[in-house]
Amino acid sequence: MKILVTGSSGFLGTALCKFLKQQNLDPVCLTSHNCDLRQQDSLSAFCFTRYTLIFHLAAWTQAGDFCLKHPGEQWIINQQINTHVLTWWAQQQPQAKLIIIGSSCSYAPNQNLIELNYMKEEPIDSLYTYAMTKRMLYQGARALHQQFGLRYLCAIPSTLYGAGYHTDERQLHFIFDLINKIIRGKEFGEPVILWGDGEQKRELVFIDDFVRILWHLTQHYTNELFNIGAGEEYCIRTFAELICELVDYPSNYIQYDTQRYVGTRSKCLNIGKIKTALGSDYTLTSLKDGLKKTIAWFYQTNAYRQLTDPESV
Repeated sequence: MKILVTGSSGFLGTALCKFLKQQNLDPVCLTSHNCDLRQQDSLSAFCFTRYTLIFHLAAWTQAGDFCLKHPGEQWIINQQINTHVLTWWAQQQPQAKLIIIGSSCSYAPNQNLIELNYMKEEPIDSLYTYAMTKRMLYQGARALHQQFGLRYLCAIPSTLYGAGYHTDERQLHFIFDLINKIIRGKEFGEPVILWGDGEQKRELVFIDDFVRILWHLTQHYTNELFNIGAGEEYCIRTFAELICELVDYPSNYIQYDTQRYVGTRSKCLNIGKIKTALGSDYTLTSLKDGLKKTIAWFYQTNAYRQLTDPESV
C-alpha cells in the first residue's frame, strides 16, 4: 500500500506518520521544506508512484487570533494549497482515495454541529476565511467525486491534544497554552493570565484516539463526512482547575483577561454518526488520563522551558 501525507510535520501529521509506520507502512511524508504546495508544480516529482491513499493535512493557519490578522493571506495560501492537491489528485492519482481534514469552525455558530449542517449558514466572523477554505476543500472533493467518480473521506476533529505538539514560535491551541502557563507558573513563579472570562467552552480529543479512528474510517468508509469528537465540552475554568490539580498549583492564582480574544463561546460536535458507524470501537481516552500524558510530555521534553512567551487562545 502506497501512502502520501501532506502536512506531515504538523501535530496531526507527525502522529499519523508514526502510526502508519507502526502498521509496517512506509508513507511518503511531505512538508513545506520538501514540497511547497503553494507552487503549482510542487507535486510533479511524486507523479511516478501510484498511491492508494493520500492524506491531505497541510493548511496555513495557527491558533489564537491568527485568523483575524491574516484573512487575505489565509484565503490565497490555503486555496493555492488545496487547489494544487485536488488538481494533482484528479489528474495524476485518480485511483487514490483522498482523506481530508475539515474544521469544526466551519460550522455556523448556534446550530447543531451535525454533519448535515457542515455547509449550511455562515461560520463565525473571527474564523470566517479559514472556515470557508475548509468548506471549499470539502466541496472540491465532492465535485471531483460527482464528475469523475473519485473517492474521498472527510474527517472533522474537535481540538486535538496529546504528546508531540510543536514548540516553535506559533501560537498555541488553548489546552497547550493552559498547560504551559500553569506549569511555568509553578516552576518559575510567572503570573498565569488566561484570555477571556474562562466560561468559553471547548471539546478535546486525544491525538492517538483520533488517528486510530481516522484509520478505521479510511479502511471502511468512502465519500463520507464524519465528526470525530468527545461529544461533551467543558469551560476553560474547568480545564484550568484540572491541570492545576495534576501539577499541584493553586487554581486561585489564575487571572483572567476579559479584554482578550476568545473565539467562539462554544462548539461541541455531534458524534451520533461516528458512534453509530463504529459502535463499541468508538472508545476515547478520558480527559484526566489524556491530560496526565500531555503534562508528562511537557515535563519530559522540557517544552515549557522552550515556550517562554506563548500567546493564548
